[in-house]
Amino acid sequence: MSRITHHTPDLCIIGAGPAGIVAAICLAKAGIKPLVADKSRFPRDKVCGDALSGKAVDVLNKLDRRIVSRLQLKPVQIGSWGVTFVAPNLKRIRIPFSSPGKIPASSAAAPGFICKRIDFDDFIVGFAKEHYGIEILEESRLADFEFQKGEWLCKTSDGKISVKSKLLIVADGAQSVFARHIAGVNVEHKHYCAGVRAYYSGVNDMDGENFIELYFLNELLPGYFWIFPLPGGKANVGLGIRSDRVSAKRINLREMLLGVIDKYPALKSRFSSATLADSVHGWGLPLGSVKRKISGSGYMLCGDAASLIDPFTGEGIGNAMLSGMMAAQQAVKCLEAGDFSAEFISGYDSAVYGRLWRELSLSRRLQQLVTVPWLFNLVVSKASASKSLQETISCMFTDIDIRRKLRQPSFYLNMLMSG
Repeated sequence: MSRITHHTPDLCIIGAGPAGIVAAICLAKAGIKPLVADKSRFPRDKVCGDALSGKAVDVLNKLDRRIVSRLQLKPVQIGSWGVTFVAPNLKRIRIPFSSPGKIPASSAAAPGFICKRIDFDDFIVGFAKEHYGIEILEESRLADFEFQKGEWLCKTSDGKISVKSKLLIVADGAQSVFARHIAGVNVEHKHYCAGVRAYYSGVNDMDGENFIELYFLNELLPGYFWIFPLPGGKANVGLGIRSDRVSAKRINLREMLLGVIDKYPALKSRFSSATLADSVHGWGLPLGSVKRKISGSGYMLCGDAASLIDPFTGEGIGNAMLSGMMAAQQAVKCLEAGDFSAEFISGYDSAVYGRLWRELSLSRRLQQLVTVPWLFNLVVSKASASKSLQETISCMFTDIDIRRKLRQPSFYLNMLMSG
């Protein structure tokens, strides 16, 4: 007879990705050792764009400055200093994350990083185990949930592992069983994106400062095609399109990825000597373009399970980490008060949306604006000749007030009237 392993922690974290591990480290720093369960064994792949934004770096630095400093020493990552936007008319503008024209010191930490998720997640999981004694049950997919007498009873589908806990932090990604079947978070195609990713070797003319490249091509709007540099001469190449457009046009994303590269001469020449290093993988991105209830009696949803991906930039990791940190802060309050009621835990929803909602809702507006190709062409054309406009767009990545300015009609009217 198979042996059943029982665990009875006060708090269980489901998922050991960035949101779950950030929550675990925050709790460990507060003197609370949670149990973390993940369906996979690390290292494991996670289909993603692989970019860690300045927001993600900021959260990691607040968590423990050793994380970023040690990541910088790893050959699995490279620093990124900016982004290149390519408009539907194929004009491009190169926007540094720092002030335009400022050459970064070689000793300075990059504003962002690019690192395969198989490497980054393994690195941060290892850091959490080594420095904070985090216990992780790997290859333990909790899929059966029952709420009884104020506690959650969670089991693996084979029944070999049983966890009973007063509080769950659910951070097991876009395909979260708990989020779908218990919390009632449904897929809404207007607030969901379908994406594909492939790894290539030998892409020509990669940027010298590892700028990420976003191509807002007509057939992809309101999505985009991307090229993100990786160590060792490799690149993360992919595209994402809002799911309602994919369904309406019956788009085969894998075919479209290869078709886009072949269709545009500038891309075709860059991939003329490139080789596909792996097969093309697809995944779904739940967008934070609508508010959802992300907590309830004895639980909080984090990261992709809470649908917090930025609808314009595709930012996912930074928002996931922020939600993990906030979930840990709310968990401390719950444990101190001995209160795990939905009403008390709803303070988590208020904290998350208080920090992210203006940004997410403005990104939703920008996502809608980008469906007007001539408007995007105008912005890129004007920005290519205006350092002040370049700086405005650069600040969009960190300044919410600048992002609000970009969605106001008067902003574009002023551009039309300017020389």
